[in-house]
Amino acid sequence: QVHLVESGGGSVQAGGSLRLSCVDFGYTDSGDCLAWFRQALGKEREGVAYIYTGSGNAYYSESVEGRFTISRDSAEKTVYLQMNSLKPEDTGVYFCAANRGLSCWRKDPAEFGDWGQGIQVTVSS
Repeated sequence: QVHLVESGGGSVQAGGSLRLSCVDFGYTDSGDCLAWFRQALGKEREGVAYIYTGSGNAYYSESVEGRFTISRDSAEKTVYLQMNSLKPEDTGVYFCAANRGLSCWRKDPAEFGDWGQGIQVTVSS
C-alpha cells in the first residue's frame, strides 16, 4: 500500500527553482518525521531535509542549507520541498519518506519505513 505520493519534479537550469510535493496518506496524529531524501546515479541515498509534524521543527543537510525549505500543510496532509538556487549536483531521484510516530533525531534512511516511489530532478549547467 502506497502511503506517500510525490509530484513536481522535472528539469531546470542551474540557478532555477522547483517545488516538490508529497501527499501523505499514512498520516498519524502522534507526530511523524517526514523527510526528503535524494539519490544520484551511483551514489548512496542521502537525507536533505526533515520536518517533525508534532512541532514543525525542520532540519537540513549542509549541502542544501539556505537553498531548500521543507514545509508542511497539515490540512492537506502534504509536505513540500522548495528548492532554490539549484545546482547540477542537486540532480537525482528525490524520495519522500516517513518515520511514523517519532521525531527527527534519527536521520538514517534505514530508520524510515514509508517511502514514496521517487521523482526525478535534473539540473543542467
